[in-house]
Amino acid sequence: MTETTTDPDRVLLIVEDDEAFARTLGRSFERRGYRVLHAANVDEAAGLLADHTPGYAVVDLKLKGNSSGLACVQMLHQHDPEMLIVVLTGYASINTAVEAVKLGACQYLAKPSNTDDIEAAFDHVAGSADVELTARATSVKTLEWEHIHAVLAETEFNISEAARRLGMHRRTLARKLEKQRVK
Repeated sequence: MTETTTDPDRVLLIVEDDEAFARTLGRSFERRGYRVLHAANVDEAAGLLADHTPGYAVVDLKLKGNSSGLACVQMLHQHDPEMLIVVLTGYASINTAVEAVKLGACQYLAKPSNTDDIEAAFDHVAGSADVELTARATSVKTLEWEHIHAVLAETEFNISEAARRLGMHRRTLARKLEKQRVK
């Protein structure tokens, strides 16, 4: 097996609570010459910053427990405003995308995204006015899902509290989330 040399400037921090996904993603980036660090939450990420200076970060939006990917983006950006941060999520919404960028992310990608997508996002930091605008209006289902997700994020993904704020029964919300089948 040939070993790739790692550029000292290509240090990547992966903040992801899914160990299997983080390990797979990490191996893929290591094959591309990155030195990979892994944290499962905001506190672990902050601890790694004491000894390491990553230039890149991939942050999952929804982390287990009370750990928020948005809070992690904010913390990483405050630590190093030059760090290129990509947010990955299975819970994509306009609201969280806007907030992630405001807090310091350079890109926001919906899962499933692969290493090529993420590396391209690191390279595509500047915006483009040439992006094609869609003529199709956003569907009611999409708007509903985005509103549900925004409320879920506000309540730190507490389904009972989100259902109360949305004015629906908890089981109704749970069924809607099950139908959406997001990860």
